[in-house]
Amino acid sequence: MTEATGQPAGSLSGSPLAEEDVEAPSTPQHHPLSAESESYTHGHHESVLRSHRWRTAANSAAYLVPHLARGNSLLDVGCGPATLTVDLARYVAPGRVVGVDASEKVLEAARALGENSGLENVEFAHANAYELPFDDDTFDVVHAHQLLQHLSDPVAALREMHRVAKPGGLVAVRDADYSAMTWYPENAGLTEWNELYHEVTSAYGYQADAGRRLLAWVQESGFAPAGIVPSAGVWCYATPTDREWWGELWAERCLESNFAVQAKDSGLADDVALEQLAHEWKAWAASPEGWFAVLHGEVLARA
Repeated sequence: MTEATGQPAGSLSGSPLAEEDVEAPSTPQHHPLSAESESYTHGHHESVLRSHRWRTAANSAAYLVPHLARGNSLLDVGCGPATLTVDLARYVAPGRVVGVDASEKVLEAARALGENSGLENVEFAHANAYELPFDDDTFDVVHAHQLLQHLSDPVAALREMHRVAKPGGLVAVRDADYSAMTWYPENAGLTEWNELYHEVTSAYGYQADAGRRLLAWVQESGFAPAGIVPSAGVWCYATPTDREWWGELWAERCLESNFAVQAKDSGLADDVALEQLAHEWKAWAASPEGWFAVLHGEVLARA
């Protein structure tokens, strides 16, 4: 799986990110959805965790890596099974790295990975993005990958990330944009899948096209424009191995993940329709001409 990523200007200590700071809120703000009341569209089915475990700093945080330094403290919000968290911990060791997630089940896998990594600077805690259990100005870097698209109030989460970032530190966010996903050969079934995904996320109050909105959300949450660097990155699935992996993964999600549950519970699809979408994913994956690209929005913002 290949990655092409935009190269943001500046560095953790240089221009243009080291411009005017914005004062963060001094105390945590209670949010009405701070409990685990929001239903994660993908859920934690094995097909979902399999894709999460593939993520590394190289393929999912290349826009951030050049700005990391040894000794940085880092918070990873919505860490999932933590392959990305642990990889980032290697870049900043011996700096403290904390991964937080709202799912205790997935944190079990994260802690096991951390224990087996040989790293002594990474830890995990149960938390949600609206009420992070940390004091103001705690971390040099606050990171979230594929999180904001699954929240009904992404701006509130960004304000909370801003609060726990040190003055002059970085908040780094990256999210996919489903309308910008593209594939070949043309496949009406994948178009139907993409439309259904938008309908399901909209029904639950989430934004599937988060990638293109990150810059606006970051600005709305109170970061100074002079300290914001937007970019874009791409995942591409085109080799036979990558096509099979990506196609089988989404075929399973259409049948067994929380996406399938939400599609049926919201009355947007039934078992027959979801089985047909799974079939279309497998048909795409079997094509020797198959190509699929996932566009991501990325933003680095100076706290």
